[in-house]
Amino acid sequence: MLVVLVALAWSPLADASVSRGFNRLLDAVVRIDVREMTFDAGTRRFESGIGSGVIISKDGLILTNAHVVSPQAVEISVTLASLERVSASLVGWDHWTDLAVIRLNLDEVSARKLSFAHADFGDSDELYPGQTVYAVGTPHGLTRTVTRGIISNPRRHFESWSAIRGHYETGLFNTWLQTDAAINPGNSGGPLVTENGRIIGINSRTYMGSDNLGFAIPASVAQRVAEALVRHGSVTRSYLGLRFRELQDLERFYSLAANTGTLVDSVDVGSPAARAGLRPGDIVLTLDGAKLDGRFPEQLPPIQNRIANLPVDAAVRLAVKRGNQTLDLVATTEKLESRVGEEWAFEKWGLSVRKVSRAYARENQLPDSSGMLVIGVQPGYPAAQSGIARGDIIMKVAGQTADDLARLKELHTAYEAKPEPVLVEAQRNRRIALHVFKP
Repeated sequence: MLVVLVALAWSPLADASVSRGFNRLLDAVVRIDVREMTFDAGTRRFESGIGSGVIISKDGLILTNAHVVSPQAVEISVTLASLERVSASLVGWDHWTDLAVIRLNLDEVSARKLSFAHADFGDSDELYPGQTVYAVGTPHGLTRTVTRGIISNPRRHFESWSAIRGHYETGLFNTWLQTDAAINPGNSGGPLVTENGRIIGINSRTYMGSDNLGFAIPASVAQRVAEALVRHGSVTRSYLGLRFRELQDLERFYSLAANTGTLVDSVDVGSPAARAGLRPGDIVLTLDGAKLDGRFPEQLPPIQNRIANLPVDAAVRLAVKRGNQTLDLVATTEKLESRVGEEWAFEKWGLSVRKVSRAYARENQLPDSSGMLVIGVQPGYPAAQSGIARGDIIMKVAGQTADDLARLKELHTAYEAKPEPVLVEAQRNRRIALHVFKP
């Protein structure tokens, strides 16, 4: 009887605690309206988008998706739980995990005597299939919408995903939380939470045209990345140039015991791994003496993340099985770079370009990362009239190497002030052609 009475007395208190936690979470969820500058078809354009976010600190830090707020944002507006709008600024951005941090304009908050709550993180590593979760956000502009579901799979693996804008690489270093809680456009950046309102994921993706297939970035990843973005504005990672494939059902071809090593699927041209002598088909047994196990697809992102977390310019010892031999190879890490470089549009020429990155050059087997990739031309404008086309790489403009966007902007400004023909060298299919931009 005593046990029953205690249980009855405790239940309302426990329910009240859960309710307070969830209500606090709701007060921390925000709508984010963004106006961004994009560069396409030889001109600058402005696009508007809606997403979600969650306040994670007393000083107004908001965690959201990188595809909701990017460095191209020219205006960020946040709608608080009170329905008041406040401006915000970008703190840091990481497309590799599709995460970004923005900060409320605290001077504006103080001047208008506004208030807000912040939410706390939970432990995403302890989630299990069937556990009840809630997705909170702004689907289709419907502010502070809550949908309920379960964890369908706490460690879903995808080879890679591209973010919604810009074709940035996303999802190489983490697995995903799969949920059947309804996630729609506008939910991006909002929290996936437990019944007590703890953040265990940041909603990021859904399969369009399918039912009950939503995906969130685990809180264990989001919290670590957010801290780095607040400190440094970005996340520095290391790169070796190795792409892995799971070994499941392939061990017998390599005379391997189960759970031994990880299979090299490809090696990037000119990468540290290539220079160290690694080849596709090699089995990497250890990394700096630590054993690797890449039998299943879900085990590959943590291995890539282990490499990414190494110091840049560090010598890494790799024990590699090749046929009947075991080789000891040493590779020196480089800073990880995206294949997507900085972009700009030169509107008087009708030309939009992207800086050729080292990753893009290797991917396309270019000799180096010189030049500007043409990502769009405006019909009838000087660039299009000269024969320049999307996919060309501009190597020189007016006799000057096209490696510096700032210098090209100066040349374009001079052209605006005094239009005169400009000689341009561009590479197409490894051949150089001359083009003249005529006013």
